[in-house]
Amino acid sequence: QGQLVESGGGLVQAGGSLRLSCAASGRTFSNNAMGWFRQAPGKEREFVAFISWSGAGTYYADSVKGRFTMSRDNAKNTVSLQMNSLKPEDTAVYYCAADRSRWGHIDPNEYGYWGQGTQVTVSS
Repeated sequence: QGQLVESGGGLVQAGGSLRLSCAASGRTFSNNAMGWFRQAPGKEREFVAFISWSGAGTYYADSVKGRFTMSRDNAKNTVSLQMNSLKPEDTAVYYCAADRSRWGHIDPNEYGYWGQGTQVTVSS
């Protein structure tokens, strides 16, 4: 069984940056697309970004496009999310997930493995 563990969350002022990391263990996810999702209090989990199995393709939610960048290192079995120009509305618990396929989806039901989440709080 594989496990995903996120890190890098915290409290930051609006306009600041954070870098989230997700480390996989127990199995390799190098043949799986990986995604980031987030969930704010009282709201449903929403798609943030995904990256294809090779890292050649990425896709972002409109709300984060141009501010967030997702990357992966298959040799280290890790994925990252660089978040710049953070806004208070980015405040949420951020989750890393492994897609069942190589190509990535925006639907969380397509993801078979999830991390426990890391809190990101952006103050105004």
